[in-house]
Amino acid sequence: MKNGARQTWRLRLYVAGQTPKSIAALANLKRLCDSHLAGRYSIEVVDLLDKPHLARRDDIVVVPTLVRKLPPPIRKIIGDLSNVERVLIGLDVLPRDDEE
Repeated sequence: MKNGARQTWRLRLYVAGQTPKSIAALANLKRLCDSHLAGRYSIEVVDLLDKPHLARRDDIVVVPTLVRKLPPPIRKIIGDLSNVERVLIGLDVLPRDDEE
């Protein structure tokens, strides 16, 4: 783990209702965090159907979108989070091939 090895990871998942993609994204995220960030993460789920103003404020154009708020820098990953390697690299939990 390159960044934030001992930090708490604050993640926010933006969804639009209880669609199959949104449900899958949350399940995939929880599974990934339990495996790789156990005890060091928090997940906030924001339903943009309930709070549409947050889409503009947080620059969200597609759902589901995962935002890593902490540790900095902020990172965004779009989709159902089923590609574990892509998500781990996107969150900077695993290094990119060109950084090894």
